[in-house]
Amino acid sequence: MRTLDPVEKEYLKTGVPKFDVGDTVDVHVKIVEGDKERIQIFTGIVIAKRHQGLSETFTVRRIVQGEGVERIFPVHSPRVATIEVKKQGKVRRAKLHYLRERIGRSTKVEERTGSAEAVAAAAKEAKAEAAKAEAAKAEAAKAEAKPEAKTETPAKK
Repeated sequence: MRTLDPVEKEYLKTGVPKFDVGDTVDVHVKIVEGDKERIQIFTGIVIAKRHQGLSETFTVRRIVQGEGVERIFPVHSPRVATIEVKKQGKVRRAKLHYLRERIGRSTKVEERTGSAEAVAAAAKEAKAEAAKAEAAKAEAAKAEAKPEAKTETPAKK
């Protein structure tokens, strides 16, 4: 156990789906424009994962107008709203940096068969767990904010 684990524990997200290198993901990112906030979806292949705990990051690559675009996202960042796994890839490397030199169809990653059901079940389980955590947090905040006071309403005659 690392020294900072107890401190970082309260900042970790609970509903993060399990995904690996080679998976195709949709990353929902919160974008602030002036006083407005919106969500933008970045879809691509996960080519790298690094670190652990609060500093865990992953790199997503996609092709936009013939040009490769890569973004590095912190898993537990408040800017990352959700991560959705679209397809699971079958790869034999921990890092897929070799995709940078490839163009066209050679950038495709073979899909792992029989995994769509497992991904859907894991996502459903993660959402249920996140909902439970939010409900417990809201209940704790509600109990802390309002101490129980017995007030009696006068009866009408």
